[in-house]
Amino acid sequence: MSALLRQRLQRDRLQLLLWILGTAALAASAVGGAEQSYGTQRDRTEVLAAVMANPVILLFRGLPSGADREAFTLFLILPFLALMAAFMSTFLAVRHTRMEEESARAELVGATPAGRIAPLVATIVHGTAADTALALVVAVVFLGAGFPPLGALVAGAAAGAVGLSFLAVGLVAGQLLRTSRAANSLAVWVLLLTFLIGGVGNALGTPSDDLQSITSSWLTWLSPFGWAENTRPFADDAPWPLALCLIVAVALGAAAVALQSARDVGESLIPQRAGRVEARALLSSSTGLVWRLTWSSLVGWCIGGLVTGLLATSLASVIDRVGTQIPAVEAVMAALSKNGSLQQGMVVIFFLIVGVLAACAAVQTVCRARQEEARGTAEAVRASPVGRVRWLADYLLVAFAGVVLVVASGVLGAVLGVAGSATDPTFRTDLVRDAAVSGGGQIAAASVYLVVTALVFVLAPRWTIGLGWTLVLAGVVLGLFGALFGLPDWVVSISPIADVPAVSGDTIDVKGLWWLILASVAGAAASLTLMKRRELAA
Repeated sequence: MSALLRQRLQRDRLQLLLWILGTAALAASAVGGAEQSYGTQRDRTEVLAAVMANPVILLFRGLPSGADREAFTLFLILPFLALMAAFMSTFLAVRHTRMEEESARAELVGATPAGRIAPLVATIVHGTAADTALALVVAVVFLGAGFPPLGALVAGAAAGAVGLSFLAVGLVAGQLLRTSRAANSLAVWVLLLTFLIGGVGNALGTPSDDLQSITSSWLTWLSPFGWAENTRPFADDAPWPLALCLIVAVALGAAAVALQSARDVGESLIPQRAGRVEARALLSSSTGLVWRLTWSSLVGWCIGGLVTGLLATSLASVIDRVGTQIPAVEAVMAALSKNGSLQQGMVVIFFLIVGVLAACAAVQTVCRARQEEARGTAEAVRASPVGRVRWLADYLLVAFAGVVLVVASGVLGAVLGVAGSATDPTFRTDLVRDAAVSGGGQIAAASVYLVVTALVFVLAPRWTIGLGWTLVLAGVVLGLFGALFGLPDWVVSISPIADVPAVSGDTIDVKGLWWLILASVAGAAASLTLMKRRELAA
């Protein structure tokens, strides 16, 4: 057991360090940003009153628990800290269970005195230690900011407890499905669904008489994110909802151990779908093969883009009708939309999320190339008349098509969001125009992530997956939270998704569009040129 645990710590030391430090940096940025953007009690009180009038905002924020500096900071950031812990834990669980079986390493370990159950138990201990470390680091960040000790500990424990719940979700997903890719997809869909359920549960809650806090609806209690938020750090400091996270973690962990004992190595509870007797014409080309391998994940990202675009314009319409005038909120929106209207700021925010989804689709597709290479299946394709440059170009082409489809889905959602609105037709047209401009820019931004990941794949294949997703994470932190936390414009502009064209009044500010296009073209050309001299790296 100790040898297996050391092996996991050795293998994951860099990845876990990046996840934990990234979460700590997000918490620290929230402290400084909330102080800078909402520095007075009046600012925070007005923001919370606006939240009560526009409950859709709660889909992407926490549970309001008062206008004090500490509680307000956790309202802004706690769900995202828990989200980071959840992603870290699910990927860790699948990586050390189903992925090990796919690569046949689990069978070799099982043939030793370690047996079949010890590796799974080692993964549970490893994941628990990682979530505990994340919880402690988050608590230390809040303590260092001068927040009360009890609330800091509850906040850290809330993030870590959500991570433990999704560690168990990842373990069960690895038992149910045959491939690590499918297991990761299932775990992520459960994660996103429960995140949305928690947000909807908050939005349907009951505001207090002073419009400073909300009592969650029953729906929130179906989500680990809702349990974490109902601890209300720095307000009630009630750790008892986290017991639900622990119960789920123990129950699903025990189920994973039982399923591991009952099935053969390499098999799964849900059998893999049988293939066709004869291949479709699509598989007559290497490009068609890449599309066949990646289309299902691209569909998932497109659905996310559609929903985000729908929220972008529907929420902007709500804000226009309410006519909220809050200086602190307007300042953040103006920073995002380059002094445009409040509605334009909302469209920009949501299309930043569309850009993140498009970048994720691109990075995942390039990472698929690395997985095919590492497993040896790329060698079989290369044995046919498919050159190494053509092989990589196919992945770049499909990844770019995925970027365009995700953004197009977002724009379609934006159109649907205003189609049934009772607002002025000119206002609806302006919102769709803003969405199209922002979406077009996000295509260029996501393409930068695509070509940078491709360059990493060519130059340092083993770093492809880890570094590719790390770059996306850095872009998310800067692009989505930079303006909210009051970071300088030049720092926010480091993220490609935040440096795209925006509508300011009736004019379009192209910002860094030409640099993004130039970087994308140069990066694609460089990666394909360097691939000419690169051998397959198993």
